[in-house]
Amino acid sequence: MKKIILSAAVVILAVACNNNSQIGTTVATTSSEAGFKTAYIDTEKLMKEYKESADFEAKYEAMSKKMQEELERDMKKFQNDVMDLQKNAQSKGMEWAVARQKELEKRERTLAEKQQNYMKKFQEEGSVERDSMVSRMKDFIKEYGKEKGYDYIYGTGDAVTVLYAKEQYNITDEIVKLLNEKYEKGSTKTEEKKEESTEIKVEETKK
Repeated sequence: MKKIILSAAVVILAVACNNNSQIGTTVATTSSEAGFKTAYIDTEKLMKEYKESADFEAKYEAMSKKMQEELERDMKKFQNDVMDLQKNAQSKGMEWAVARQKELEKRERTLAEKQQNYMKKFQEEGSVERDSMVSRMKDFIKEYGKEKGYDYIYGTGDAVTVLYAKEQYNITDEIVKLLNEKYEKGSTKTEEKKEESTEIKVEETKK
């Protein structure tokens, strides 16, 4: 009997690691020339404290839990039906047992396909949303660098690009603060639009 398990936790971990790696690789550069205005970002801390990243992880953890619970329910029912077959095969006869076994084999294949489809959907949706978030972060850091007049902004984290830097050049907290403010402002606008849409629908219903 094949045991069906949704390894979503591993996927989430891989997604989180990819986040750190992508940001670190993108904003990182090197220069030993003097006279440049430089700063660095602790990308590991950025991904932990940026609220959109935290919401992303929470969303996919909840999705993974829901998928796993559904598959476990299906698997439990399947296992109960297998036990029923084993228990009643002799009393209900060979013809019933053979037909029941074929049905269960088909259900087992369906369960395996369902698991694969869930994993594919989970990974594809997570990858698209993650890439979109990372792209927005890169654009924000790029614009921030231009606005503040930086020649270079370095990135630290899993992809180590800065072996030493004075703390005065660490702009991580400021970037986290600004990104969170922008994200929260965007979330508020989205909620307001939803509320306006709901109010309009209510008014139309009254008419």
